[in-house]
Amino acid sequence: MVAFRAYGPKLRSGAEDSGFDAWLKRVPYPIVDRWYAGNAKGVSYHEDHGEGYDPYKVGSSRGAGGLALWVDGRMVTSDTFVAHRMVEQTKDKTVFELDYEYPALAGEAPVKETKRITIGLGEPFFRSDSTFTRDGKPVAGLPVAIGITTHEGKAKATFDPEKRWMSCWEVIDGNGLGTGVVLGEDFEAEFQEVPKSGPDTGHALAVTKTNAEGVVSYWAGYGWERAGHFKTAADWETALTQKSK
Repeated sequence: MVAFRAYGPKLRSGAEDSGFDAWLKRVPYPIVDRWYAGNAKGVSYHEDHGEGYDPYKVGSSRGAGGLALWVDGRMVTSDTFVAHRMVEQTKDKTVFELDYEYPALAGEAPVKETKRITIGLGEPFFRSDSTFTRDGKPVAGLPVAIGITTHEGKAKATFDPEKRWMSCWEVIDGNGLGTGVVLGEDFEAEFQEVPKSGPDTGHALAVTKTNAEGVVSYWAGYGWERAGHFKTAADWETALTQKSK
């Protein structure tokens, strides 16, 4: 139903960092390996050949649910992940972990993040459980920002603090696309839209804090009109509300 991409060490010299890419698919079977194999043979996955395509621009933005530290009212991002591990892989569910490292700030030791991603077959969302540590110990009460790019304001951002979700709805190549984040039930957030101040800077943000174990939990996902499940922004927001329950 959905496909995503995280960026690894080979892209550390590029613009991409810890943002998440959304690959827009309209078939029920896995496509990532097929699209990479086809791309190697000259069949670009940036064009729709019947299964979907990748028109979603991430760059240095948070993309569809990437995360950053929140320091003095601004995002401080890590680079691409430095290590990854497969935890579980079955027909119905995949669980893996990504390790990120943040720059040292204000004379403190650097913060590290281990992000555990869980994605189920047929789900429009993946679950992210991020654990933050400093000197190997969990960091409680750490301010973090979960973001969705607005593509320089082209996407309309909507927030529902009571139901703990935010949404962006935009039109790409004539078809609607909804992206969204739902916070775990134990997390409160301040929701805000950050206008563009340069390339890849416009965002919808949910600013929250880690719990006593240094963890932040949320769901991120998308719904593409051409896939047939979500036709309007209202359809997508209903799915976010349902997820929040």
